[in-house]
Amino acid sequence: MSEETEKQKSWDKVPVDSIGVQAEDEALAYETVAQASVPVPTEPAAAPPAPTQVAATQEPQHITIDDFIKVDLRVAQILVAERVPKADKLLRLEVDLGYEKRQILAGIAQYYEPEKLIGRKIVIVANLAPRKMRGLESNGMLLAASLEDGTPVLAGFLEDVPLGARLK
Repeated sequence: MSEETEKQKSWDKVPVDSIGVQAEDEALAYETVAQASVPVPTEPAAAPPAPTQVAATQEPQHITIDDFIKVDLRVAQILVAERVPKADKLLRLEVDLGYEKRQILAGIAQYYEPEKLIGRKIVIVANLAPRKMRGLESNGMLLAASLEDGTPVLAGFLEDVPLGARLK
């Protein structure tokens, strides 16, 4: 059997992600794709060079103002926060944008207690395409900084900002 045929067979076993949603567990789909795409080393790999600086100091990739303007960042308030059953990382949030309420799924369950998020004002990407995860639809994405150890810190405000206000 050729190498191409072997690769095709391994891809045939991969659950489809949200582009053609069939996977019950989207995280599993991505993990499986990542594992299937990792080449098997034929020789022992040399030790990777020691990192000299933090990734934040790498040259940033620039986007145009036209690209940035496409992203609709809005202020939302968390009305409901609860863990997603059988998902260690996901929280289901219901947020109020002032002009509509919507559901967002966020991978922050390991870092935030759901009941402490209720009432908090956050920043969301309001025009992100809907995506299904664990049988639930997420209609947006919250913004958070990522600390060196990977801990997320939700973006928020010190001043009172009206719900639905656009960030620019």
